[in-house]
Amino acid sequence: MNPNTTATAPCALPAAALRLRIDPETLGFADTRALVDEPLPWIGQQRAFEAARFGLTMQHPDYHLFVLGEVGSGRASLMRQAMQDAAARRPVPPDLCFLHDFDAPERPRALRLPAGQGRQLRDQMARWSRQLEADIPKRLAAPDVKNESERIHRRYQSDEAQAFSQLAEFARARRFRLVRDEGQMVFTLLGATTHEPLTEADAAALGSAERAAIAQAEQELRAEIVRFLDRTRPLEHARDEALAQLLRQSAGPLLTHGLDEVRQGLRKQIKDGVKLGRWLDQIQREVLDQLALFVPHEGTQADDPLEDERRSQLADLLAMCQVNLAVDNAGLQGAPVVVEDNPQLRNLFGHIQYESGEDAPYADFSDIHAGGLLRAHGGYLMLFLRDLLGDTPLWERLRRFLRCNRLAIEDLAASHGSGATVALQPEGVDVEVKLVLIGSAAEYYVLQEGDEDLAQRFRVKVDFADRFIANADTHYASAVFIARFCAQRGLPHCSAAAVARLLECMHREADDQTRQSARFSSLEALVLECAAQARARGALLADAADVEAALAARRQRHNAPEEELHEAIAEGELLITLEGTRVGQLNALTQIDLGDYRFGFPVRITARTHAGQEGLVNIEREVELSGPIHDKGVLILHSYFSALFGHLAPLALNASIVLEQEYSGIEGDSASCAELYALLSSLSGLPLRQDIAVTGALNQHGEVLPVGGLNEKIEGWFRVCEHAGLTGTQGVLIPARNQRHLMLSPAVVDAVAAGRFHVYAVQHVSEGIALLTGTQAGLTPDEHWEGSVQARAERTLLAYRRAWQAMALGRRGVPRGRGTYPRGL
Repeated sequence: MNPNTTATAPCALPAAALRLRIDPETLGFADTRALVDEPLPWIGQQRAFEAARFGLTMQHPDYHLFVLGEVGSGRASLMRQAMQDAAARRPVPPDLCFLHDFDAPERPRALRLPAGQGRQLRDQMARWSRQLEADIPKRLAAPDVKNESERIHRRYQSDEAQAFSQLAEFARARRFRLVRDEGQMVFTLLGATTHEPLTEADAAALGSAERAAIAQAEQELRAEIVRFLDRTRPLEHARDEALAQLLRQSAGPLLTHGLDEVRQGLRKQIKDGVKLGRWLDQIQREVLDQLALFVPHEGTQADDPLEDERRSQLADLLAMCQVNLAVDNAGLQGAPVVVEDNPQLRNLFGHIQYESGEDAPYADFSDIHAGGLLRAHGGYLMLFLRDLLGDTPLWERLRRFLRCNRLAIEDLAASHGSGATVALQPEGVDVEVKLVLIGSAAEYYVLQEGDEDLAQRFRVKVDFADRFIANADTHYASAVFIARFCAQRGLPHCSAAAVARLLECMHREADDQTRQSARFSSLEALVLECAAQARARGALLADAADVEAALAARRQRHNAPEEELHEAIAEGELLITLEGTRVGQLNALTQIDLGDYRFGFPVRITARTHAGQEGLVNIEREVELSGPIHDKGVLILHSYFSALFGHLAPLALNASIVLEQEYSGIEGDSASCAELYALLSSLSGLPLRQDIAVTGALNQHGEVLPVGGLNEKIEGWFRVCEHAGLTGTQGVLIPARNQRHLMLSPAVVDAVAAGRFHVYAVQHVSEGIALLTGTQAGLTPDEHWEGSVQARAERTLLAYRRAWQAMALGRRGVPRGRGTYPRGL
């Protein structure tokens, strides 16, 4: 066999193999208007669907769900839909109320009532309070009540007047006049003969004996006043008790009747019925004890301070009889579904809202507000892990809640020294809720490794794939998704041709002819932009041309950095050779990822070899511009190279490889094939074609491995060649194992179909070196020909060894002579 033949050189791939084309006729519809009412399954997410269905229906504790997937995969929207479907089949959970505890005001009571009865109790108590405020004053103003009240007062006044008359007589017998002034006892000394109050002059003229007698009399009077008060105090108590009893007898039936209506209005089968009955008994007791607050003070005006205080006290009393309906489930048709997008402590666990008081902040049971966990009781709560991890107190409290499933709203303001007069401690309640935690795969495995206790609470893993195997069913379901999205957003619907092009874009995003991307958020964005193009031309339907226009406009918005690099090549600033051949020089393909835009770009790789013992030097690694994956690729290259020429050991070689004009760092192993080709070219002296760019990794056996970003890399090289002018010989060399990942742009496919550009696929590096040099590779045992690439490289390596041996021998030199040193005598 002639060693200069290219028998092992690969053949170019046909244009049909370079992308998946979807025929609109095979989709089964003319446009998406016909698909709006079609059911929409979980497209390509059957594994996640089964896991979600299992987790949402599992009633045992610690079977919370961890949903992992990339942003835009539909993980949140699909889980919300699944939660709503599961919630519709579950019973409506009870309402949650907070009540004032008259015996322990700082500890409001929590009350669970069947759904709807919380609102009913609240409204009934509000009506009961208004009714009492209107009816009790009327009842207490009734003639029979007033007459009885007056009788009680008269009886007290008669008994009290008789006692005071005796006291006054006692005072007169001792020369004192006793009168009452605004509730105070005032007595005045009288003259012995005139029985008129003594003047200061008369008092000064009194003798010592008389003064002593008067002092004795005053002492006796004071003692008698004390005895008078002791006698009349029971009379006052009896009067007050009689009046209070009168009020109870008169207004009590109104109060009792109203509370009985409240009790009867609620269904008897209430889990917290005893607690509710105890609270109503407290209300009855407190209102009966303070019925006087319902009656205006006699002789006062409406603006009198005493009257203002009475009205304020009455309002406070009735406010304490109300119901704080913290969770109202009256309008639910099933279990609640809560999505907490702002999971702060107050939003998730509830809070107490303080009001400004005259002396200090103030709060009572009515200021208690439920959080997402309480609102989701009996149902589902969705949280995003990233929102929780940044808040250590929130995360720790959630951990504690998951251990006991009991929640008490904490008085956070009081714990931070708010100066509140009373720190509320609401009663804790048991909470049954299914948590759905949204995170990425990386966050999930960090949680599994770093927090075993919490990981045990989330036993259901719902794994959303970022891509899935495509078929006719997934294509149709994706079309239904597009139809519903257009209908929901009021967008122009899409023709079958537009849907086919959109589906091809989903394959392109997955970089796979057999798989679609699961990032439907990207599809939604493209549909929006496609609809904008259709509206701009006044069309009722978006067509494939609108999709192409949207893609072109998007690229125009994002590709400024790419254009700058192309200009640098055109202006000669970046050195890229597009024709001819060079020894030890080759064009490799790289991908630049800007986050919102990816594009491919060529980079020149050069290799130099000479005699020495340093071996292979990766210049990027030496200056710390390469990442670990790139370094690994070079080390694998070194291993394969050593095995290829191991029979010549020891190798006397110094070799250096560099990606020229690369100053910002490089990562990845997709240039390792190109680096090997440049190294073999330098050793063999055979020049490499500069019109073919290379990408591909290799293993230690010389097999070419697939790489990422293939489509962007090929299109980047194509654009460079197209800008300079396609010659018909230009192309790319790619791994054969990457063929199904080809989803090249129509421009590249058309150029290949016209024979102006070529895509070569290789299984082994020997095929690639044969194509690039036009010479038999000889890298495998059955291809070791004289004149092959390997044979030429071996001759060079042997020459290096001889040169190094000669150089080493020269360094040792001639043996030193003797007698050249002066001797002593």
